[in-house]
Amino acid sequence: MGRRIDLRSDTVTLPTPTMRQAMAAAELGDDVYGEDPTLNQLQEMAAKRLGKEAALFVPSGTMGNLASILAVCGRGDEIILGNKSHTYLYEAGGVSSLGGIHTMSVPNQPDGTLELQAIEAAIRADNPHFPITRMICLENTHNVCGGTVLSAEYTRQVGELAQAHGLWLHIDGARIFNAAVALNLPAETLAAPADSITFCLSKGLSAPVGSLICGRMDFIVRVLRIRKQLGGGMRQAGVLAAAGIVALETMVARLAEDHARTRRLAAYLDTLPAIELENLSPPTNMLFFRLKDESPVNSEELVERMAAEGVIISGARAGRIRLVLHSGIDDDDLEHVQAVLGDTLASAA
Repeated sequence: MGRRIDLRSDTVTLPTPTMRQAMAAAELGDDVYGEDPTLNQLQEMAAKRLGKEAALFVPSGTMGNLASILAVCGRGDEIILGNKSHTYLYEAGGVSSLGGIHTMSVPNQPDGTLELQAIEAAIRADNPHFPITRMICLENTHNVCGGTVLSAEYTRQVGELAQAHGLWLHIDGARIFNAAVALNLPAETLAAPADSITFCLSKGLSAPVGSLICGRMDFIVRVLRIRKQLGGGMRQAGVLAAAGIVALETMVARLAEDHARTRRLAAYLDTLPAIELENLSPPTNMLFFRLKDESPVNSEELVERMAAEGVIISGARAGRIRLVLHSGIDDDDLEHVQAVLGDTLASAA
């Protein structure tokens, strides 16, 4: 098999040799009985890293968000979330189809935030005609908005707003460690205003499977029941947790390398006349661009030509192309990507 550089997502990352060794050597038990020591260790570690009382392992970030919301909201209740959020766009409408929960979408600003006034305006009055507002959901980093980072101050303000109205604040923190590294802050600081937060092990942290839900102990007890209802109870899951422990111990600080390479790639793309770059200094590990009308190829042709040179990218959504850097991309790979892009678009005006 020839060279393959996959820029579609950081979900394509593979476990490191150290993770594989830890998985093979993991001490195991039955987690449905709460007896898997490796998984218990991971959950304790995750809770401590995020500054919460407890944590629960789930197979995916989508299940993590769904279980968190179902543990707080009843049928007919309403959550406030961004109109570009992952939960709203890309989780198959699970909160509505499985939980009977209504969604009130608020416009995401270009930086991924929701305007505080817009959140407050979306909170329902106590009126029998309306669903009951139960929760505010944020996303950090924000995928669709360009891998943008929500600041600790902004999240604190939303937390205070939620508290003032008796609402639960949940953060989809799939890439919260990218945000923490970008801001040079502990993840705990970014999670502090939230009642609950999820994060993924299988994206930039390079573990093969899994996400963690973190929050108060009584909340995690409720989530445990929801996880069982969703079919997420696993047995000797310590074989997966072992990779997650290595991920938290060894893969967080190196996210800065992904961010630096993303900025280098953005700087190069900015020199290509055929490309309209969305952000010259991407905040984390994602960059987005569009092809100008004078480009010698369209987006579909660009995907095909790059694939022929071993560079895999996703097709454009409404003309917008995303590239994601991760632990599987080194400096040599980056140079190859730049060369392929430059050659493909060389004849642009």
